[in-house]
Formats: sequence, C-alpha cells, structure tokens
Amino acid sequence: MTGRSVLRSALRVGDRLRLDDRLHTVVGLSGTTVRLVDEAGTTSLVLLSHLLAADGFEFVDQGEGPPRMPPFALLDVVPKQEAERAAAWERHVTEVEFGRPVDASADTAPRPAYDPAVRTLQEREAAKAAELSALGWKVSAVTVRRMRKRYREQGLWGLVDHRKTRLSSPTGRADERVVAAVAEVLAAQVDESTGTRGRLRRRVETLLAERHGPGAVPMPSKSAFYRLVEAVSAGTHAFGEATSRRSQARRPQGVFTPSSACRPGEMVQIDTTPLDVMVVLDDGVTGRADLTIGIDVATRTICAAVLRPAGTKAVDASLLLAKMLVPEPMRPGWADALTMSATLIPHARLLDIDARLEQAAAKPVIVPEMIGIDHGKVFVSDTFLSACRSLGISVQPSRPATPTDKGVVERTFSSINTLFCQHVAGYTGSNVTRRGARVKAAWTLAELDDLLQEWIVACWQQRPHEGLRSPFLPGRPMSPNDAYALLVSRTGYLPMPLSGLDYLELLPSLWRSVNDYGIRIDHRTYNCPGLNPLRRRSSGVTAKGGLWEIHYDPYDLSQVWVRDARTGEWITVPWTHRHLVSAPFADFTWRRARDLLATRGRDDTDQAAVAAAVDQLLTRAESGPDRRIAARTRAALEPARLVPALPQTPDLEDAEGETTLLEQPSNVIPFGVFDAFTDGSRL
Repeated sequence: MTGRSVLRSALRVGDRLRLDDRLHTVVGLSGTTVRLVDEAGTTSLVLLSHLLAADGFEFVDQGEGPPRMPPFALLDVVPKQEAERAAAWERHVTEVEFGRPVDASADTAPRPAYDPAVRTLQEREAAKAAELSALGWKVSAVTVRRMRKRYREQGLWGLVDHRKTRLSSPTGRADERVVAAVAEVLAAQVDESTGTRGRLRRRVETLLAERHGPGAVPMPSKSAFYRLVEAVSAGTHAFGEATSRRSQARRPQGVFTPSSACRPGEMVQIDTTPLDVMVVLDDGVTGRADLTIGIDVATRTICAAVLRPAGTKAVDASLLLAKMLVPEPMRPGWADALTMSATLIPHARLLDIDARLEQAAAKPVIVPEMIGIDHGKVFVSDTFLSACRSLGISVQPSRPATPTDKGVVERTFSSINTLFCQHVAGYTGSNVTRRGARVKAAWTLAELDDLLQEWIVACWQQRPHEGLRSPFLPGRPMSPNDAYALLVSRTGYLPMPLSGLDYLELLPSLWRSVNDYGIRIDHRTYNCPGLNPLRRRSSGVTAKGGLWEIHYDPYDLSQVWVRDARTGEWITVPWTHRHLVSAPFADFTWRRARDLLATRGRDDTDQAAVAAAVDQLLTRAESGPDRRIAARTRAALEPARLVPALPQTPDLEDAEGETTLLEQPSNVIPFGVFDAFTDGSRL
C-alpha cells in the first residue's frame, strides 16, 4: 500500500466494461468474485479469471474518469506552511482509506478506530473528523470525505489549498476595455517616433471615448495606469529606441525555426553593416567603413571579411566569395601559434588534398553550398547572383523585414562590436548617444583591415562560443576551429582554387556594341587595337542583340575587360582619356564630377570636360570638402593585392588606315586578384 494516486490496471467499483455485447458496471468486489449490473439492472456474479478470459470482454472506462499523474513539480511553488499542512492531511486521509498512514510500515497494525476489517468507511471518516476537531482543525466528516476523494483523484496536490497557488494577473484588476485599448494604441505606434506615457494615456482616453462614449469607461489613476502600461508593454521597447521597437515587432508571431547546418558550408550567411570605428581614409579624411562578412552556420567560422569605404558594391560581395575559397595566409609579425598546424584542425591530412594550406593561418577554408542573403541591392545584383551560379552556390533570400532569418550573421556583428571594435582606437559606439566627446580616427583602412584579419584568426576562430556545442559534449563550448575539426573528419574537404581570370568573372558586367570609336559606357569611351576584329560586328549572342560582354571594376574605371565571344579570351581596354587623370577614380568620383558640371550649366556628357573635372576634383580634394571622394577612391584600392595588367598594344589604326600612337599613362593601374596558388604560399 502506497496511498498515492497511481495509474491502475485493476478493476474497481464504478468501472464499466462490455461482456456478451452488453454494458456492465462493477458494483462490488469480494476476493476474486466481481458483481456486475448491466443496463437493464440485472445483477450477476463472475469470477475475475473467467471475466478476463471471456470472449468479447472489453474494458470501457473507469468510473472516476481517465487516470492522471499528479503534478509533482507544482508542489515546489506551494508555500512551506501550506505544504506541511497538505502532508499532514495525507497522513490522515491515507489512514482513513487504508487503515494505516502513508509513512507507516507494512507490519504496523491499524488503530481500532480505523481498522477496515471491523470499521466501515463512514465510521472511519467520522472518527477522523472527531480526532481532528479535538486537535483544533474544526472539520466535519463531509470535509474528510471530500479530502479523501481529492486525494484519490490528484494525490498530494489535491490536498493543497489552491487559493494559495492562484496565479496573479499581470494587469491586476484593471478594466479589460482599458487593457485592450492600451494594447491597441501601443501596436499602432510601432512605426512612430518614441513618445511618453502621457501621450499614450491621452490616446487611450480618446479611443475609449470613441468606442464606448465619454466617461463610460473609468480610467485608472496615473500611477495605476503606468503600472498597467509597464505590464502590457513589457519586451516591446515601446518607450525605448525606435529601431529596437520596429525590429521586435517584425519578429515572427509564434514558433520559428532557427537556421541550422550539419556540415561546413551547408549554409553560409552574409551581410553588410557599418563598422563602429572611425578610420583614416586618406590625407587625414576620416569616416566609417562598411564590413561585409560571410559566416558558416555549422561552425560559426567567419569565412571571409571585407572592409571597404562606405557604399559597399556588388563587386565587394563577389570579392567576398573569392576570399572564402582562398586560405588566409600567415602575415609578417603573426605568432606561430596562429598557424593552422597549431590547432586541432587535421592540417597534415588536408595538406595532402590542398597544397595551399602549407603556410595557412588558423582559419579553415569553407566552400559554401548555400548562401543566405537579405534583399540588399548588393546581394540581389546580377553580378553577385551570376558569381554564385558560376561557382555552383545556391542563394536563399530571407523574407523581407525578417532579420531572424539570418540571425547568426546579425548576432556575429554584435559580437564583433563588443569583442573587437570597442577595443580599437576610434570606436564610435553603436549610436551618437554612446559616442565619446573626442573620438578620433587612429588607423587607416588598410591597417584596420590587418587588425581585423588577425583578430579573426587569433580570437574569433579559437575562442569557445556558448552557442556552439556538440550534442555529444553538451557541457563543453567549442571554438569554430574545434567545430570544423570535428565536422571535417566526417564530411570531408574538397578545394575550389581560383585563378586571376576567375576574378574577372566576378566583376560586374554589362553589354555594349563595339563601334569605330570603341566602347561607350556612361559617356566614357574605351578603345584599344585589340578591339579591331570586333568593331561593327555582332557577338553572336542573340539573347543580347549581338552586343559584347564587358566587365568593369567600380573602384577603378580607368579600364574595362571585353570577352571575345569567338575565342573566350579577355581584352583589356583602357579609357581614352585616362592620361588626363593623375590618380585612380571610382564610379562615385565620376558621378560627382558630372554633378559639378551640371550645376555649372555645362554639358555633363562631354567626357573630356568630365575628365578635366575629375582631375580638378582630385586636386582640390587635398584641401576642400571633396577630399572625402578622393579618400574613398584611394582607400578602396589599398586592400587589393596587386597583379600586372594584361599587355596592351600601343598602336591603333584609324579609319583611314593611318597608325596613331596612343598616349599611355606613366603608371599602369592594376586590378586586385586573389590567386589561390600564390596566396597559399605567401607569408
């Protein structure tokens, strides 16, 4: 005898069963004999063994309803005094029910007043009521009977005074109409500027007057109203930052599944955000840079990070893809502990597959299978999508205004801000309210990029992350390198090397005709002798009307590359007025020069005038407000690794057959290429 409510498998009085196609109710039990009464009122006696073995026997239900386990965990919320009272009731009730208290041993003899062999249940209940009344409990036999029934149904939980366990309402005793009005007004001002609680109270009063009439719904006092607002607006940032409030409102309503992956590269999320650090762009001009990263969901590895001046372009996203596929080389001054061979990554085994890893830093090379993006114009551009298709990478756009679809990369930006940016000179804080009084830039963009790349290898990749755990070792957080070492042994590694020509494929493209004067792009003319076989001819690409495929670098418009559809070779074509500009320029430099000409009433389509304006702009930038344009242009070119430009033929044959010597610039302007084979062995 345990005295507790349990899931039982034996017959009891009140149970219903089906026998001989008739419904019976158990009305008595005596040893192995069962007394049954059918629906017609006929009484019968059946041996239990015969009943259980009879054909057509079916247990219908128990007279006390379906059995339930008592809510043991809820006993932890019961006040101590009430729990002790319920335990005392349990001893008394079980003595009435079974003759012995619940904590009595099996050989303890029942007291005479509670012996089931000589006392009926009603007599035992009356005796217990008299005993408890003598102790000062003031209970009757009916109360004992009610407590005994509750104990049989719910166990010890049924003996607790549930008035002591009622849950309190967060809105208290406030009128439900006022609560509904507060919630409605709070929802309506999600996209508005942050106001005060006084404004909210006024709007609630107006809404209640419109719905129910003036004075029909009494408003609580100011202090009570503010407590109500605090309860209803909890977690909504209703009176905090507007950006946080809008972000919270865009979260999915209900259960949503976080991004997950089981192998490196299965899902890589990329995004861009302004870095909270002031940098020196050029000649003392300061500004913030854009950080574009790609992070592997399975291992939390930052596959690549690109720092650019404000205004990330599609070519930067394509550059990010190229950097993902290339090992991070050890740089001068880095400690030997930052080499890949010094980590748990199986460097020797991977080196047999990919020789580029010989001098690689402690960051794995992860080839993405799927990339998650938002709807930024950089990531939905034809350049980036074409690059992904050419590399066999599928793209998964997130839902509009749903940052939780790429929560891993969003959280990574926050971690970079707290773990790296705030320790860098020139840290600005996340907004102007957090900015110091004398924030000055101390690092150039190239220097900050070197710091960031070293921090990724030294800190991020080797730091245990609380959100990165193995299901087989849940108590131990892992670092991204540890997670990669664990997964790569199971999923394998397949390198994807890139060459210099592959980088050209990642540049933005457009389609133009090749005329006698060359190629015209945004009022700029590009020409060289290599275009002679292409002039006035169709490329054969009928889908583009016979136009020729041209790729360009937005950070260096001094040359473009044309694909010869006949041979597949690339032709490097310089700008005809490149000799008039003494420094490299980007597309935003060109647009600024055209704007200056337009404001002066001059023809902004005259490329010679625009070229002269560009040169004047870059010269004047040394001391005027337009220095920022020149700084952004030069800073954009700094991080690129330099390679020789493709050879050019200096002679150009004009329409009359005469040969003209093209004026060549003194310095060849190169484009940046990530060569997998050379980068892998570079120190």
